[in-house]
Amino acid sequence: MKVKVIGGGFAGCEACYQLLKRGVDVTLVEMKPLKHSPAHNLDTLCEVVCSNSFKSDDVNTSSGLLKAEMRLLDSIVVRIAELTRVPAGNALAVDRYAFSQQITAALNSYPNFHRVEEVATSFSTDGYDFVIVATGPLTDDALIPAFKQIFGEEFLYFFDAVAPIVTSESIDYDSAFQASRYGKGDADYLNCPMNKEEYLNFYENLVAAETVQLKDFENNVFEGCMPIEVMAKRGVDTVRFGPLKPVGLRDERKNEKPYAVLQLRKENADGTLYNLVGFQTNLKYGEQKRVFSLIPALANAEFVRYGVMHRNTFINAPKFLNRYFQLKSNPKLFFAGQLTGVEGYMESTLSGLVAAIQGYRLASGLAPLEFSSDTLTGALCDHISVEYGEYSPMNSNFGILAPLTEKIRDKSLRKAAYADRAIQAMEQIAINL
Repeated sequence: MKVKVIGGGFAGCEACYQLLKRGVDVTLVEMKPLKHSPAHNLDTLCEVVCSNSFKSDDVNTSSGLLKAEMRLLDSIVVRIAELTRVPAGNALAVDRYAFSQQITAALNSYPNFHRVEEVATSFSTDGYDFVIVATGPLTDDALIPAFKQIFGEEFLYFFDAVAPIVTSESIDYDSAFQASRYGKGDADYLNCPMNKEEYLNFYENLVAAETVQLKDFENNVFEGCMPIEVMAKRGVDTVRFGPLKPVGLRDERKNEKPYAVLQLRKENADGTLYNLVGFQTNLKYGEQKRVFSLIPALANAEFVRYGVMHRNTFINAPKFLNRYFQLKSNPKLFFAGQLTGVEGYMESTLSGLVAAIQGYRLASGLAPLEFSSDTLTGALCDHISVEYGEYSPMNSNFGILAPLTEKIRDKSLRKAAYADRAIQAMEQIAINL
């Protein structure tokens, strides 16, 4: 069996692995290093372009449950993430460089893996049993005509923002303190507190700062990646109840509760770089330096990466795809990743995993695996294939799961019940792999 995968991001790499381990001859078409998108810098595969956190690893959260399901399905992305993780409390965060390098090395170790470095311009299936398109939310313009040929003008867009990164040695540690919220984890976050006067000064400068002008920007922001300055314009306390919330944090050295707190998270295993958590932004670079340096702990911060905005592209999947991520009009063509309207690293990875498994089974004459809507995997398959209202990107969450048969008022018990049911269902499904 021969399969072509277009795109070497999270979805594409996971799809390659699932096929390679099944003995499939896989050709990966990846435009790097010949060409990089506005958000990519590395020549290696599976590059982490936004936050280095893959969210909570607690199975009683939707993000933790999704990763638990993916472990049962033998996800290489989750496995390598665990090998390259950096401290982040209950979250699974990675050293972005080691993570990308190890994914690349793992795929290259298969003799049936062939990487072709070129900019794809078509979805041709000639010579292949099927093709998986996983070109990501930053699909190159050279491929847009091929999309329009299939989907017409049925494209949807939103804008995604990434947060700045500073060097650890440039942080003022006298103005910061180590702690995890509510004491969870091992004090993996570096907290940058502000008193009321400092916060109000920061806020006033933030809302007045100059941004990069984007077409239709205000109407296309995805809530999960809201730029800090856009959030701030919703009200003086909006960010203080969001990324700057002080609850659960206390500076024990001063025995006081901050008015607002910016959390910094390690970007690499050595702890030489820190990410400004929740500070996705569209401010001009000079404005980022000026405004964010008003936070006392960042007064002399050295920014090694400024926040940037980029357009994310996704298709109106329910109109064109079935729940196997297969194109209804061409069974030899599959789509995966954020292109399909799943939002998030793990969700994108999962879609590549599902597309590869289903494509392999269908090409082998086997029945597809039916992922139950009791699982987040099945619920996301439903999301991309069931038409209802206006289509928009979706993260994993308990709200998309099939309802429980009994009502449980206690929120933590209800989440635990969802998680137990999902894992039991996925264990039964995984038997058939």
